[in-house]
Amino acid sequence: MTETPQELRGPIDFVLIEFQGDRLTGGGAEALLELVEWGIVSVYDIQVIGKDADGAVHAVELTDPASGLGGFARLAWAVSGLLDESDIAEAAGAMEPGTLAVLVVYENTWAIPFITAAWESGGRLIASARLAEQDVTRALDELDAHLTTNAGE
Repeated sequence: MTETPQELRGPIDFVLIEFQGDRLTGGGAEALLELVEWGIVSVYDIQVIGKDADGAVHAVELTDPASGLGGFARLAWAVSGLLDESDIAEAAGAMEPGTLAVLVVYENTWAIPFITAAWESGGRLIASARLAEQDVTRALDELDAHLTTNAGE
C-alpha cells in the first residue's frame, strides 16, 4: 500500500437540495456549518443553481448579498474546483422550473478514523455508495409490514 494516513480521506458525497421559489432560508446553511464546526463533514464545493419558470438555468453567486441565499452565502469559501459546468447542467436537469437548488460536495470526515484504523490493519477502502432515500424507506416499510403481519405467530 502506498497511501499514508495523511492521504486517507472519508467518502466524498454530494447532495442536491431543491427549494421552491427564488429565496433560501438560513436553516439548512446553519445546520451544514454546524456539521463542519463539529468535524463531521468538510465542505469541498457549494453551488446555488436557479432554474427560471421558463427553464433557463443560472448559477447564483454566493458572494452577492442581494441574491437571497440566507446563510448559504457564509459558505462562499467552499470552492475546490471539483464542480464544473457539466455538473451544474446535470443538476439543473433534475430541478423543477421556478426553483433554487443547493449542490454541496462534502467529505464525511467522521469516517476518517475508521478508514485509518482499517488501513493500519491492512485493509483498504475499495468501494463506497449511497443508498437512495426512497429505497431505504421502501425496505423499512416492507420490513415493518412483515413484522406486523407475523407479530402474532
